[in-house]
Amino acid sequence: MKVTTDFGGRAVLVTGGTKGIGFVIAQTFLAAGAEVVVGGRAEPAVLPTAGGRSAYFIPADIRDATAAAGLVSSAVERMGRLDVLVNNAGGSPDADAATVSPRFVEKIVDLNLLAPFYVAQPANKVMQGQETGGSIINIGSVSAHDPQPGTAAYSAAKAGLLTLTRALALEWSPRVRVNHITTGLIRTEAAASVYGEDEGAAVAKVIPMGRMAVPADVANTCLYLASDLSSYVTGADIAVHGGGEFPARYLATRG
Repeated sequence: MKVTTDFGGRAVLVTGGTKGIGFVIAQTFLAAGAEVVVGGRAEPAVLPTAGGRSAYFIPADIRDATAAAGLVSSAVERMGRLDVLVNNAGGSPDADAATVSPRFVEKIVDLNLLAPFYVAQPANKVMQGQETGGSIINIGSVSAHDPQPGTAAYSAAKAGLLTLTRALALEWSPRVRVNHITTGLIRTEAAASVYGEDEGAAVAKVIPMGRMAVPADVANTCLYLASDLSSYVTGADIAVHGGGEFPARYLATRG
């Protein structure tokens, strides 16, 4: 069997692919030879590019099931097939669980749990009809395993996404593989202010790898999960968090 990470001739859809982690994921697949469509709610100022080629943008609010299905349909119409779906869109501002509104909770669950399913369902239908099947990758968060204060709705939704991944892997195998990436602290422009005036130097000290992740760390893992190298991997949760964080008790004993 020939094993390759050359994505020439393959079609990739990345939700939330117009900025941050999704932007770099799209660039990485382009650099590997794939044709890439990125989805988002607003027209981006700049599109991901690599190797002299550019991703194609399709506007869609994937919190709406009809819009999500339309995104997949439009992507397939443009590329002729769909080999890889990266459910990257997500996120949440911190919110006090004691006072947060029901509407806020609904929006966070819609974006981080329901939207990935809304896109995955029509993507699976396309992939099941292809001889080579397909790969669906859900971008999760360490919050699904270790919630932090201010992230109750987000953590619950991400925990649901992890379980959804495992359930879909059971139902859609063997033709479609469904996997999950648990991301840790990632250095992006949008998150820079969260990590303090030292630009995250203090935060990096609690991570075994000694640094925060960069978007390329996640993108490279997506490339692996979508490639022939992971042909027997489905229902998996791959931690891309630098080893997590040292326990507080360990840090406390060292001043």
